[in-house]
Amino acid sequence: MISVNDLTKNYGDVEALKGMSFNVGQGEIVGLLGPNGAGKSTAIKCLTGFLHPDKGSVYVNGVNVLENPTEAQSYIGYLPENTPLYPEMSVQTYLQMIADLRGVSEDVYDHRISDAVIATNLEERLTQPIGELSKGLRQRVGLAQAIVHRPKLLILDEPTIGLDPTQIVEIRKLIKDLSTTSTILFSSHILSEVEAICDRVIILVNGKVKADSRLDEIAKTSDVKLIVDQDDSNIVARLEVIEGVLNVRRLDGNGIGCTYQISGTSGSDLCPLIYDIARNEGWRLRELRNDVRTLETVFNEIVTID
Repeated sequence: MISVNDLTKNYGDVEALKGMSFNVGQGEIVGLLGPNGAGKSTAIKCLTGFLHPDKGSVYVNGVNVLENPTEAQSYIGYLPENTPLYPEMSVQTYLQMIADLRGVSEDVYDHRISDAVIATNLEERLTQPIGELSKGLRQRVGLAQAIVHRPKLLILDEPTIGLDPTQIVEIRKLIKDLSTTSTILFSSHILSEVEAICDRVIILVNGKVKADSRLDEIAKTSDVKLIVDQDDSNIVARLEVIEGVLNVRRLDGNGIGCTYQISGTSGSDLCPLIYDIARNEGWRLRELRNDVRTLETVFNEIVTID
């Protein structure tokens, strides 16, 4: 659905994008992450045809965005960080205007508007001026305008910013529902949002793609956490000789048992080996599990290394 190849964009002496490349397949929900100034907004503007790169190519649904921007944009629904709403217009009038601008054909015109309204749960707000709506409802109107033409690709830039916890949960569910009909590229600074919504993440740092992986792969680690009742000085020595163990650290306890962090080589499965030793040695196990890395941990590692 998206193919970005060697994308480069400069603002004077500032290199915003430095040969960025990535692909997004049909039906994926992909999070586009990065610290401030990483190039996320510039990449989105190039994807949507609002900005012309200095070098590289962008394809949406097989269409070259640079050569055929109007056709490419017909496949895209876009919710920018600051949604361009008209507060004096009613929800219905605004969506009709967007449908007209999007060239929605007469035979499906009413159905497209109705589907967008139902998907965003705005049925009871149609005649209400947009300026009278809450922040959460205005975000729903923004999503409705993005999907009124039933796009193949939905690009969402910080869709939950400024919302309260209840509104965030509602928008999350809505985005998940929309993923059944559209590929979604989701940009956010809120890592918990990305973990809750996305299947895969692309992390940008200084205009380059520094990581591109599925969330379940990012969480994988060969490290193990072990908690036992007894404080035995021989435990570290016994663990260090296990094949695949790189390092063993005793962690500050929380008052319940003794905790050890065991680092393993890539792809190693240490839990069964540790369990066998614990059983043979008579250690009283409280916990034995593979450790899990969060997206926040991975993100901070990548940004810090760069």
